[in-house]
Amino acid sequence: MTSSETDHRQRLTGLIFLLALASIVSALAFEHIGGYRPCPLCLTQRYAYYFGVPAALLALLAVRAGWRLPATLLIAAIGLAFFANAGLGVYHSGVEWHWWQGPTGCSGGGSIATGAGGLLGAIAEADVVRCDEAQLRILGLSFAGWSAVVSILIAVLSLQAIRVPRSNY
Repeated sequence: MTSSETDHRQRLTGLIFLLALASIVSALAFEHIGGYRPCPLCLTQRYAYYFGVPAALLALLAVRAGWRLPATLLIAAIGLAFFANAGLGVYHSGVEWHWWQGPTGCSGGGSIATGAGGLLGAIAEADVVRCDEAQLRILGLSFAGWSAVVSILIAVLSLQAIRVPRSNY
């Protein structure tokens, strides 16, 4: 790999790291400072970021050290994780727009408890954040929508970072 190719891969991997880090820090800030509570699907979407941030940092270190194969494998894994996360974000956005049914555990479905105090007990204990109601929209997109956009961007950047230049064929 030439110096310019290494620099290019290093820039892209650094950008992946910064995008993933900024996204998860923003989500946590909205939760802990802004008071927005994540639903179960929101929490599941965070897994890609929890994996991607440290993996991108390791990939960046591997690129700098000249370890091409480990860097490529890490970047490819990041790309796959965020590609899957983009699908989850689109699914979650569709649930919020009521285009399709979401999981019954967080979209208002589920069974009604019966029996002595069952219904009242279930109501008293219920603390579910609904997956089918966007708590906030920024430029028309919910948190799930923005996660899908960022995830697609990170997946595309990952593909660009592992792409073999034509001169090496």
